[in-house]
Amino acid sequence: MTKRIAVVPGDLAGLEVIPEAVRVIRATGLDYEFEEFEVGAAPVLRGEPAMSEATFEAVSQADAILFGAIGDPRVPDVGYPAQVLLRLRFQLDLYVNLRPARLYDDRLSPLRDPARRGIDLLIVRENTEGLYVGMGGRFRRGTEHEVAVQEDLNTHHGVGRILEQGFRRARRRLCMVDKSNAMNHAGGLWQERWAQARAAHPELETRHLYVDAAAMELVRDPTQFEVIVTGNLFGDILSDLTAALVGGMGVAPSANINPETRRGLFEPVHGSAPGIAGQGIVNPVGAVLTAGMMVEHLGDEDAAKRMESAVRGAIRAGECTRDLGGSLSTREAADAVIGRLRD
Repeated sequence: MTKRIAVVPGDLAGLEVIPEAVRVIRATGLDYEFEEFEVGAAPVLRGEPAMSEATFEAVSQADAILFGAIGDPRVPDVGYPAQVLLRLRFQLDLYVNLRPARLYDDRLSPLRDPARRGIDLLIVRENTEGLYVGMGGRFRRGTEHEVAVQEDLNTHHGVGRILEQGFRRARRRLCMVDKSNAMNHAGGLWQERWAQARAAHPELETRHLYVDAAAMELVRDPTQFEVIVTGNLFGDILSDLTAALVGGMGVAPSANINPETRRGLFEPVHGSAPGIAGQGIVNPVGAVLTAGMMVEHLGDEDAAKRMESAVRGAIRAGECTRDLGGSLSTREAADAVIGRLRD
């Protein structure tokens, strides 16, 4: 049965890399149907919502959403990206954010040997709770007595289900990261649910680290980690760190999924990159690997493996954009991946 993909390039860099990711998917021969939607700065600059109700309903009904980036300095409202991405994540209950970090060539890592060898880890980030839910407010705004409150929301249900996803995705080792020594209320709930989850999964080697210690250990030796499960804010920060360890934001994919409903939104981590967008030099690898995660989620594992293998081959051959040491344009770098798919 043909799978329907909602394609949402979004803004700036997204407009460049998502078409290339679609070209790579097409080159695999998969029977997917793509429908593109305009979301982001363009409608806002016309005085329209960043994402219309009709668009939200349409993309929500697709088998998967392939998303580019959101954010444009021409739009003065810096909150409009949240109206798009956070709405999709929250209303579709995409509570699992998966951020893998794999090192495809040793030259990409800033770490010295031997610690950088064999980096292959996954961060499982809670995606619908924590500090990003927007609870709180600013009072006495504009005065010297202003108070800003940002609340960290954690629920028994939400913490339990993301921990369970961490256990399901780990083969041997799982590390839970929090800051329960300083955040005793939220951290206390995470610790209690962690103890319950560990008792239900005695087959795995488990470990707990505070987030500052986890950051230090990731830099010291990232190969010690297989799967890290953590909350929204800490997962966001640590996954950017792990991206830097394997070559930078240009190679970082991510998936936002609900394993029960099978809904999923797939987006490269690099954002709209206004500093380099429009020059034909944005790295398409993050978007291609993201598309591979989508393909795997949709049940086409063999095609996903072929896509990742083609990316690895192109990187190792130096057929990539300049941020990875190559000299190719965005389109040429995608062509290098497609060429390996067709070999």
